[in-house]
Amino acid sequence: MSGELVRREELGELVGKLSRHGLDRAERGVLLARLTRLLAAGARDAGARAALTGRWLGDVVTDVAPHVPVRDLATMQQHHDGLRGEALVQALVGTAALATAGVGAAGGALSAVQFAAPVTLLATPVQLVAETLAVVAIEIKLVAELHVVHGRAPLLPQGQLAAAYLASWAAREPVDPVSGPPALSAVLTAAVGQQLRRRVARRLGRNLSTLAPFLVGAVAGAELNRRETRALGEALVEQLRR
Repeated sequence: MSGELVRREELGELVGKLSRHGLDRAERGVLLARLTRLLAAGARDAGARAALTGRWLGDVVTDVAPHVPVRDLATMQQHHDGLRGEALVQALVGTAALATAGVGAAGGALSAVQFAAPVTLLATPVQLVAETLAVVAIEIKLVAELHVVHGRAPLLPQGQLAAAYLASWAAREPVDPVSGPPALSAVLTAAVGQQLRRRVARRLGRNLSTLAPFLVGAVAGAELNRRETRALGEALVEQLRR
């Protein structure tokens, strides 16, 4: 097995763990630190400019999307004390917003540690890329599970399903059952791939503008992530109800 394939599988495993239900701040911080270290080699290969514009990160998101765990309805109800219907929907959105806020707080803590020790110029951007990747994974999980709760989950093979939810996340719209999902390879080259990269770049740019001047922006990062994830969830829920 090639080193690149091993790295992709490990990235997928870490991102899957970061998007799971019930992580505490300490666990999330450990996973985020591991993810940062793993991404560093890829960021060096891509170059800091490519990493920070979102082109490379868009490709990484596409690689790891099939590894994001999506719960079935019964499991979601079990994890949320038997809630159903609208109550379960609101719980999913709220939990995802708290999870991405937790990633922002953990990312701020990592930045503070980096600031206290000698770092390379690439260290902080890579940490922000890792935070962004973790947040995107949590949001893709939310998108998928909102489709499940509303009975709108497409019956597709895993790879096509991941591509469909990526497209939904990028467009902030439900999966279109008529046009069908793009293949994962198409996500990289077609319009949805360009949209994915623009959206990742916008989020990464916001993270940089919020956190980079201080390197200790745990509170700011947490609030930014919480607001954006809640807005995504609420926009998607409104359309899924139609």
